[in-house]
Amino acid sequence: MVLRPVAPGELRSPADFQSIVDRGARSRALFAEAGGVLQHPRCVNCHPNGDVPHQGMQHTLHDPPVVRGPENDGVPGNECTTCHQNHNQQLTRVPGAPKWHLAPIEMAWAGKSLGYLCRQLQDPLRNGGRTLAQIVDHSTNDELVAWGWSPGHEREAVPGTQKQFGALIAAWVETGAQCPAEDKE
Repeated sequence: MVLRPVAPGELRSPADFQSIVDRGARSRALFAEAGGVLQHPRCVNCHPNGDVPHQGMQHTLHDPPVVRGPENDGVPGNECTTCHQNHNQQLTRVPGAPKWHLAPIEMAWAGKSLGYLCRQLQDPLRNGGRTLAQIVDHSTNDELVAWGWSPGHEREAVPGTQKQFGALIAAWVETGAQCPAEDKE
């Protein structure tokens, strides 16, 4: 099955996958499309596989040095919100969004395959205790997730829009939330 080409920075819509007759194959293809967001540096930087966030398209360690802390929002005296406010700061170029923090370590995405991420999103022990319906809502409406599409100061945004991403995640769930068959994790 050949899907319509999209330009860099775009996402296909769920309707683009309707020609995939096999429901499981369609579900996996929808997740692969959403994976362009999930595996984008803008998202992975705040879902690190350790206690230090990354920044930039090359996943550079956060500068100045900071650590996760017990609540995923830094340590006393050096919380994330010390610098990161509830919106992007134009003059200082510091990014910001409501409730700025790292994803819990159980939700680490850095270096993980699409298959791993898919199974992780389905597992309440590794997805913040969410149901699939809550994952759809989080993907579609969360203000911190929304930052990926408006990161400020000439930063590359994740592909598509939050609405398109949420629609892909919803369509993935509606088609059975099937995962790519990948061995590596």
